[in-house]
Amino acid sequence: MGRLRRFGEFRYVGVRDTMIVYDCDDEGQFAELSARVESEDLVAANLLSSFAPDDLPEARNRGFRER
Repeated sequence: MGRLRRFGEFRYVGVRDTMIVYDCDDEGQFAELSARVESEDLVAANLLSSFAPDDLPEARNRGFRER
């Protein structure tokens, strides 16, 4: 199970430029998200979003779609 440094408490993390939410418990999705975070510096660009409650229905409620 992977987690991003500043989002260690969250399973679902969304990227605001594509409005896609990634499941950090899915190895493939986490690897894809990690690669984007590192290569595009999404944290510094303030393009990541977490959700409370930390679930897919809340991510969809905020306009994100599943990967």
